[in-house]
Amino acid sequence: MIFKAVGEGRPYPEHGHNSPRDWASLPPRPVRLDELVTTKRTLDLEALLAEDSTFFGDLFPHVVEYKGVKYLEDGLHRAVRTALHQRTAIHARVLVIED
Repeated sequence: MIFKAVGEGRPYPEHGHNSPRDWASLPPRPVRLDELVTTKRTLDLEALLAEDSTFFGDLFPHVVEYKGVKYLEDGLHRAVRTALHQRTAIHARVLVIED
């Protein structure tokens, strides 16, 4: 299995990191794919196959760690592409939400 689990929706409270500038304040760090729970059940195949899929967005996926669980909030296509290249980890921006 690529991910720890496939989820639907965001089971954590609103965090206020809504703009690219907010996320850019977090340095990227390596995260294992098998530690991630997705927040989307579907993948846009066109986004996965597009050569310029990261041209307009952040180069790093966005992960929210809440109650010890790491949720992949944004960047599902990047994470799947990483797995297709047989890599087990990806660099992501991780926001930790305390209880």
